[in-house]
Amino acid sequence: MQFETVIGLEVHAELETQSKMFCACPIVDTTQAQPNSAVCPVCSGMPGVLPVLNQRAVEYALRVAVALECEVLPVSIFARKNYFYPDLPKGYQISQYEQPLARNGRLVIYTPAGEQTVRIRRVHLEEDTGKLTHVHQAEQDYSLIDLNRAGVPLLEIVTEPDLHSPEAVRAYAMALRSLLRCLGVNSGDMQKGVLRIEPNVSVRPVGSQELGTRTEIKNLNSFRVLERSVAFEVQRQSELLRAGQRVVQETRGWDDVAGVTVTQRVKEEADDYRYFPEPDLPPLVIEPGWLEAVQAALPELPAARLQRFQAQYQLSKYDAGVLIEDLPVADFFEQAVRSDPQTPAKLIANWISGDLFGLLNQAGLSIEQTRIAPESLADLARLVMQGAINQTSAKSVLAEMFQSGQTPETIVKERGLEQIADEQVLSQMAAQILAENPAQVAAYLEGKETVARWLFGQVMRLAHGQAHPALLQKLLEQKLQEKKIK
Repeated sequence: MQFETVIGLEVHAELETQSKMFCACPIVDTTQAQPNSAVCPVCSGMPGVLPVLNQRAVEYALRVAVALECEVLPVSIFARKNYFYPDLPKGYQISQYEQPLARNGRLVIYTPAGEQTVRIRRVHLEEDTGKLTHVHQAEQDYSLIDLNRAGVPLLEIVTEPDLHSPEAVRAYAMALRSLLRCLGVNSGDMQKGVLRIEPNVSVRPVGSQELGTRTEIKNLNSFRVLERSVAFEVQRQSELLRAGQRVVQETRGWDDVAGVTVTQRVKEEADDYRYFPEPDLPPLVIEPGWLEAVQAALPELPAARLQRFQAQYQLSKYDAGVLIEDLPVADFFEQAVRSDPQTPAKLIANWISGDLFGLLNQAGLSIEQTRIAPESLADLARLVMQGAINQTSAKSVLAEMFQSGQTPETIVKERGLEQIADEQVLSQMAAQILAENPAQVAAYLEGKETVARWLFGQVMRLAHGQAHPALLQKLLEQKLQEKKIK
């Protein structure tokens, strides 16, 4: 039996406000701050305290809703989502349920199968929970609770079950992350937990219109893990159904070492949470003027920038997509291109997405942290285009630029890397190599033309890799043809 994969996504994005959702406690980095150092009676759930809504959090949420082309409800209602867990100090989470902030949006993504529109079911505000640290010791196991994260503004973005492959899930997650970063509402740092992507995965027989039993996967901290976990879960569910067994609706976690999903708990239904309107918060009313102001202040969104990069810089959709995936990368590229309009934008894009990305990944740095100025990268691309240095030397120069921050001209001059483009000098080098290797020349003359590549390499070695490749190729071929004629 063949199965079709059906996936919907729930994304929780922490909003980068200065204070929490319903109190004045500051937002702190939970990986760095002292545990329970940013806590007050409101976010710790003390009796008798009242929440006050964070206006900036609502504004950030509106940015996202408008960018996702959602219908923003003029009135939305906060509700209490009741469940017990040690990191939930009040015993309930303030969220939105029946009347969310926004609904019925869409996000266009680009997958290996082509362009796809993913429908957004709802966008709503809620507060984050605390953080548990589980300690395993020989004598005893125990858990520690840090409430620094409790009450941090969260935006939940829920899709319709429109995705049908792990690749599409990854494409959607990357596109949404790019949008959130562009809007300035979320850093997109999955490893710190500020962006949490939770796929709901199910399979059904091909041709069926009925949705299968779904499982939700949590604790995914990278796009690679997101794609791997979905692929495993699709395979696991398909094998269960082929064996005549049933899929249990549950929440599963990802074991990255074993490469499998594991059961965490049985999945709750909405009725289990006993939602009811939050009595301490009035309805949230979005005035038309506020919504219009938010819409007018939106920056250029990734989809618009993608189209502009293709039209303005003659980039392919793939190349443009790589650049606009991260706002600082796109800005770096544009600064580089503007600094030297004579150097093709495609050449600059290739240096960024190829060698510069490689150096950044190896060092674990973002493009904002690089010592290379955009203007210097454009200068390097120009030197290669003009033939002042060859590709091999340019890679070495870029590595030095990455370490020192020096300009490419300075490095080329100090290290004597200027490309040899003097025809007389290269002709003499080619003649020397041919004279020193009569057996290889004879083999070439007998029809083994591949020997020419070996001879080319020998001349390039003699020139310490600085010979102009095209000119050297031309001169070497001329000399070999002369020997054929003789």
